[in-house]
Amino acid sequence: MKIHEYQAKEILRKYNVPVPKSIVAFNIDEAVEAAKKIEGNVWVVKAQIHAGGRGKGGGVKVAKSIDEVLSYSKKILGMQLVTHQTGAEGKKVNRLLIEQGLNIEKEFYVGITLDRSRSENVIMVSTEGGMEIEKVAEENPEKIIKEAINSEVGMQPFQARKLAFALGLSGDAFKNCVKFLLTLYQAYQATDATLFEINPLVLTKEKNIIALDAKMNFDDNALYRHPEIVALRDLDEEEPLEIEASKSNLNYIKLDGNVGCMVNGAGLAMATMDIIKLAGGDPANFLDVGGGANPQTVAEGFRIILADKNVKAILINIFGGIVRCDRVATGIVEAAKIVEVKIPIVVRLAGTNADIASKILENSEMKFSIATNLNDAAEKITKVLAA
Repeated sequence: MKIHEYQAKEILRKYNVPVPKSIVAFNIDEAVEAAKKIEGNVWVVKAQIHAGGRGKGGGVKVAKSIDEVLSYSKKILGMQLVTHQTGAEGKKVNRLLIEQGLNIEKEFYVGITLDRSRSENVIMVSTEGGMEIEKVAEENPEKIIKEAINSEVGMQPFQARKLAFALGLSGDAFKNCVKFLLTLYQAYQATDATLFEINPLVLTKEKNIIALDAKMNFDDNALYRHPEIVALRDLDEEEPLEIEASKSNLNYIKLDGNVGCMVNGAGLAMATMDIIKLAGGDPANFLDVGGGANPQTVAEGFRIILADKNVKAILINIFGGIVRCDRVATGIVEAAKIVEVKIPIVVRLAGTNADIASKILENSEMKFSIATNLNDAAEKITKVLAA
């Protein structure tokens, strides 16, 4: 689960992590009033969407007067903001963050996430703040310093000092950075986050260390422990079909292709998408219907797949381990009738009673194309599309 920058900063404040003074605004009048409350002579007007690269897309502006706050707010609020993370369609800006201007001396990067290769959290810092960390990793990987955190003891002061030294800090700036990193990690752990990214982390001329931006992702499986975080969910920022799928406990992610995929098991779903690509096709989605694959879940899967107008054919790939293939085949036939699927369907079933399942599909009124293996399924689906 993702949240907005202003919501992330509210969480940081709760854990005493330094952030600028800022107020969220949902209309132009609120934006102007927010600037007046914050006071000062410089403000930053920030678009609030679930995507990075907002500044390059025109979604972040520095205002040096209340009139400029008004002008920029009118331009940004309601705009269709296009960044490298939104795709060409962009995202509509429905809220703004009005933030105090700071006397910035240097910009840094800090991020915390799980290193799956080590099964430990890792905190990363870089002197290349304000840049895309992927670009830094590609062009200057030596400028990213990583520190693995032992899950049993948590982040230790010596590790924070090591990272602060790596950023070239000294004196009060060094002390403030150490404190910042320790409290940031505490917030990361306490919220069951999967990603904390502060880019940029800034050093002000007053030697304060402040999170100028904040991005947070959270573990969906741990949200039952955090109703206060669930309440921050913004459905307007999520794909409508993914929201609909979550209501039926289906794992669905929309993609840009034309082959609808229905698979049981995340690993098999990934392999299915790979083999479609290798055969020259283009997956339209990731859809894991889980171990049950009963008529109800299959029917809902069909509805969600068909709601994407780009889908021209469907590939069903089910391994019958938890559930028998003949039951899955019966479910597919019933669901296809309920939903009235009118585009070609290729089915590959493997596992318990796969031979019986093939006969059920062959004897049905529906014209299924039955594949014998995964390669055969991928080839059949690409031929169907080419026809």
